[in-house]
Amino acid sequence: MSCMRRENQSTMSEFLLLGLPIRPKQQGVFFALFLGVYLTTVLGNLLIILLIRLDPRLHTPMYFFLSHLALTDVSFSSVTVPKMLINMHTRDQSIPYAGCITQMYFFIFFTNLDNFLLTSMAYDRYVAICYPLHYTTIMGQGLRTLLVTISCILSCTNALCHTLLLTRLSFCADHTIPHFFCDLGALLKLSCSDTSLNELVIFTAVVAIIILPLVCILISYGRIGVTILKVPSIKGICKALSTCGSHLSVVSLYYGTIIGLYIFPSSSTSRDKSTIASVMYTVVTPLLNPFIYSLRNRDMTEALERLLHRAKVLSQ
Repeated sequence: MSCMRRENQSTMSEFLLLGLPIRPKQQGVFFALFLGVYLTTVLGNLLIILLIRLDPRLHTPMYFFLSHLALTDVSFSSVTVPKMLINMHTRDQSIPYAGCITQMYFFIFFTNLDNFLLTSMAYDRYVAICYPLHYTTIMGQGLRTLLVTISCILSCTNALCHTLLLTRLSFCADHTIPHFFCDLGALLKLSCSDTSLNELVIFTAVVAIIILPLVCILISYGRIGVTILKVPSIKGICKALSTCGSHLSVVSLYYGTIIGLYIFPSSSTSRDKSTIASVMYTVVTPLLNPFIYSLRNRDMTEALERLLHRAKVLSQ
């Protein structure tokens, strides 16, 4: 049996990604759709980064975290969508073993980084509303940099841990992944080895990387809600809500999809439903973030107007 496993592992040179549940006649339409979504995602998030870098009025802690979130969203989307588009265009579903493992590593890394950045932004909003007089002092450059650095280190460590554990496994003859990217859960189902240690690490990571940050976000907004209710003026309440509305919308969209897909999966959920749900948080969420922060944020719209005015003046 061990000899057979070693043989399977040694001959495993590639996997096959089944992709999205799309009929062959619809491939062209969906290719154009996802290409447009991906380009909009990249351009929208890069525009946010550009505005924050160029406008001195946006050099604040909140926009410091937002710029890193936008960069993470671009990277997160780029891990899966380009390969999916290539497979749809060439009709070649194969992905090399090394490429699959690499894709899985960066997918986990940027997923974790998204979680930690959203948590840091929630803490930033908590300090801004609950301790406005000490906000600048507390959220100094040192703390901001420290939060982002710790987020990167934790994300890298968790992704590396999953990757190293996966490379120890042997795979059976079936190397077909019923997904459009190399999902860790799908890869474990293809393994002929004992995956109990992998599953234990996944459970621990779900608690530490998803549930705990979500609890911290909920606690932060709970404290924010209590503080807002103490504000006597409606104008003050509206101002406080406007500073949190965009972030809260992104948190609800992002965590809502992940919780529905991974934490409380339906026993009757089919592969197609699981794949479509994955599209929501890997493709749709990074697309919507720029629009949510731009349309619901006066500072961003004013910064965009100043940038367009400056470009118009220079072109004359």
